[in-house]
Amino acid sequence: MTVNLLEFEKQKFAQFCAELGEKPFRARQLMHWIHQSGVDDFDAMTDIAKPLRERLKADCGVIPPRVISDTTAADGTRKWLLDVNAGNAIETVFIPERTRSTLCVSSQAGCALECSFCSTGRQGFNRNLSLSEIIGQLWLANRSLAAAGGDDVRRVTNVVMMGMGEPLANFDNVVAAMHLMLDDDAYGLSRRRVTLSTSGLVPQMDRLGDACPVALAVSLHAPNDQLRDELVPINKKYPLKQLMAACLRYIEKAPRDFVTFEYVMLDGVNDSYEHARQLVRLVSPVPCKINLIPFNPFPDSGYTRSGAEAVARFRDVLMAASLTVTVRRTRGDDIDAACGQLAGRVQDRTRRRERRTATVS
Repeated sequence: MTVNLLEFEKQKFAQFCAELGEKPFRARQLMHWIHQSGVDDFDAMTDIAKPLRERLKADCGVIPPRVISDTTAADGTRKWLLDVNAGNAIETVFIPERTRSTLCVSSQAGCALECSFCSTGRQGFNRNLSLSEIIGQLWLANRSLAAAGGDDVRRVTNVVMMGMGEPLANFDNVVAAMHLMLDDDAYGLSRRRVTLSTSGLVPQMDRLGDACPVALAVSLHAPNDQLRDELVPINKKYPLKQLMAACLRYIEKAPRDFVTFEYVMLDGVNDSYEHARQLVRLVSPVPCKINLIPFNPFPDSGYTRSGAEAVARFRDVLMAASLTVTVRRTRGDDIDAACGQLAGRVQDRTRRRERRTATVS
């Protein structure tokens, strides 16, 4: 059976090389070739001794998820649909900007949390992604960007764990992948340039602060428990009081001195003046930035996007309370690559779609 070296974090690389009778620097060389240079041909690893290259060729491979489709939007946003076996496919999105290049990475095939306004949540849930399937998205993106050649050559400078799935529900594999993202022998990204977005799994937020404190974004979307219970059902288990306390604990260890609260703007649902005032009272004790996200529609969502005037009014209430507020610019919506639109293909083990169909009928 072929050993997939994308499944190795740093310690496992070292252990693997030791078992082959190789010195520790070989592990660093392999990490450099695979992750920094995007090389999957062992013969091209010219500073590795030929006998070791032959052994690697016989027993190992660098095996990312298979690309099913590669689509580029009018604004330059690029989306890959990736095969993760057994009929499941995930989506990864690259967002180029003038001063940075951001990759939105998936952590699960589907999502078990069932947020009502999210296309991924509508697909149900199959399984957690492996380390190679998570880090393989970054490996593939950098390799694809380099292959473009000419003036378009660039690398991913920022990673957001905001793709399909709840990252903290796949804690061990996500943390292992982020350690590779941060490792100078791999991708060498700053902790400030890796952001994890969570719907609010409080115990795992505390674990993350100890294991791998990166920039934190919290999918808030409602200013009170009653509404958030409807929009983000995990709130029933970890209500807002617990979530805000967890955010304060996380800031003590985070690379940034604030948490980003994400708030999708749903017309007539969470965008009133009173909702804005409630949000001010909720988040004021937490050093934070509010990111208002225009809702990106998908079939049968049941929601519509708040109008520009409603978004501006909501923003102005927050800014009048001295909160830092941004309104996210929609990117890639013409290829369904915008926030909340990622769906991929999920062989749903939760039978969520069947239950929804039965309820509607």
